[in-house]
Amino acid sequence: MKSQGDTSPSSFRPPPPHPCLDSGVMAHRPWHLSAEPRSLTAGYPLSCEVCVSDGPNCSGKLQTCAPDEDSCIVVVTETNRSNYKGCAKSSECGSGFFGITSNPENYMGSKRRCCQKDGCNQDPLNHTENGLRCPSCIAAFTETCTPTEEALCVGEETRCVAVSGIVQPAGDKFAARGCGTETACHTKPGTLVPSGTRLFTIKKAGCLPSPQAAGKAE
Repeated sequence: MKSQGDTSPSSFRPPPPHPCLDSGVMAHRPWHLSAEPRSLTAGYPLSCEVCVSDGPNCSGKLQTCAPDEDSCIVVVTETNRSNYKGCAKSSECGSGFFGITSNPENYMGSKRRCCQKDGCNQDPLNHTENGLRCPSCIAAFTETCTPTEEALCVGEETRCVAVSGIVQPAGDKFAARGCGTETACHTKPGTLVPSGTRLFTIKKAGCLPSPQAAGKAE
């Protein structure tokens, strides 16, 4: 991942898998997260599929959830292809789909979906360019970054966004700007975004002026 300042991979060390999250895929391009909480229709205790894999999909046995875990969760992250499925509290589901694209070489992606019934499936992320573009940058050990490149937006990314936060578990700061989804503008502080071997805690997120069509002058 390109960044301003120290970009050593050792700066970003992954935490152990969350016992109740399903983490997934990541490709070397720009950024994403999604959750779809639904009304609870199943009775307690809930049973969810639990698995971990190094690909975009995984399958495993059903596991009975803890009393305070009222959702099955699926999270797929983009960079190093991996998957983890399990139980979760509805408060861990987040809201909507979060995504940022920084440049063609650096892509962080994560999609999260919750449901209150046995079994959750994960759809692949959409990486098709949509014709929009935004100023972009990503930097470690800082809360801001100055755009030095231009990101070509993909999939549901229709806004230019800026985010900052902490890389877990080291606690290092990071900042990024690029293309993002509408829900990225309203990401709440404390939202966790797993992405490949990294886990990001979002502290601040907001939308910038609307992106321009690719090929047009600034």
